[in-house]
Amino acid sequence: MSDVRNIVILGASIAGLSAAHYFLRHIHPQLPQVEGVLYRVVLVDPSSKFYWRPGTPRATASDRLGPDASIFLDYQQAFRAYGEKITLVHGAATFWDSEKCVIDVKKSDGSKTVLSYHSLILATGSRSPSPLHSLQGSDYMEVQAALHTVRKELPTAKRIIVAGGGPTGVETAGEIAEVLNGRAGWFSSRPSNGKIEVVLLTSAERLLPLLRPEIASRAETYLNRVGVDVRYQTRIKESEKLDTGKTRVVLHEGEVVIADIYIPAMGMMPNTAYAPKNLLDSDGCIKMNKRTLRVDDAGPLVYALGDVGSYSKKGIVDVLMGLPVLGTNMKRDLIAAHGNPVQKPAGPDRILAPFDPETQLLPVGQSYGVGAVFGWRLPDLLIWLLKGGHMKAHGGQEWVDGARWKSPEWIVSSLTKTWETVA
Repeated sequence: MSDVRNIVILGASIAGLSAAHYFLRHIHPQLPQVEGVLYRVVLVDPSSKFYWRPGTPRATASDRLGPDASIFLDYQQAFRAYGEKITLVHGAATFWDSEKCVIDVKKSDGSKTVLSYHSLILATGSRSPSPLHSLQGSDYMEVQAALHTVRKELPTAKRIIVAGGGPTGVETAGEIAEVLNGRAGWFSSRPSNGKIEVVLLTSAERLLPLLRPEIASRAETYLNRVGVDVRYQTRIKESEKLDTGKTRVVLHEGEVVIADIYIPAMGMMPNTAYAPKNLLDSDGCIKMNKRTLRVDDAGPLVYALGDVGSYSKKGIVDVLMGLPVLGTNMKRDLIAAHGNPVQKPAGPDRILAPFDPETQLLPVGQSYGVGAVFGWRLPDLLIWLLKGGHMKAHGGQEWVDGARWKSPEWIVSSLTKTWETVA
């Protein structure tokens, strides 16, 4: 009888897909090859398609610029090449017993199952208040329906409110405004033929808090050029969908605004409802060793990656920087525990080195971009070329097929991918 050792990965977003490809390519081949012992990945997610969230702002503004096929991607085909080394489970984790090493899963067909694990990677990500910007614990069709609804309402809208001064809010407001208003000419600060009012609300004193003030200020300038007005230190008290289809938005000081379209783009929450409370921090994220990416309090061979982990600043860079560290430590742990489950690996762990949190690249409309990488400000034109063009709307495929992880070190794969794109 075979000894099947399940490597359960919860979540098939950027973090989960990356972890699955990384394990199958760079860890599995280096594990002890013993007859009767089978290491198998079990990838669990309620959605049958991968949702390329960075492409949403453009897709919200126009199905021509961001067609459904570019943001809802089939990830099942990408894993068929691995054969019996991986099993896909369409469902959501409902309960995690870290002492018994089991996960209760409610499958998409309504049935329930219990998965036992030898090792566990938590990669369930986070969710937004709006189904436009994240999966809500169900299949991708909920997001798709919300997207189609907004697209249908845009042509007749006169006032659009976007709430949230982070990247999602800035990008969404910019994309919608440029599609509907166009952009300013060479010597103008606003479009000459603006048709609609687009207002971006933020509770902060400036936009994009992870970036330095001068970059944030430049983002506002670009927003103005496509007809977006920014209001600072403005909180949303409540919102209500009216029978007319409009939304009544009440601001913190009592002002009431009626919007044809209201898009909340703030307040991401970690998807950790399945986890024991003692394993969560005050923000609801998985408590973990931020240096090794192990979840030490959950027992051996448990790790967290991406938005769900307490180490994360909620960006793709956290996956890019974190996965090689997680992978190295996981491989060492599995090899050491192959014959003895409590055996610790010899030698030092790989440690996640501190990195400058000022790493954010975002297009503002179809023609501009702002951002920095590890504290280095990049030219606006370069940012637009990298993220405002092909990669923004179509960049999800490289995460689905694992192209980002041809090498165990992300920088090697990324440079190779960039060279192939340029060439």
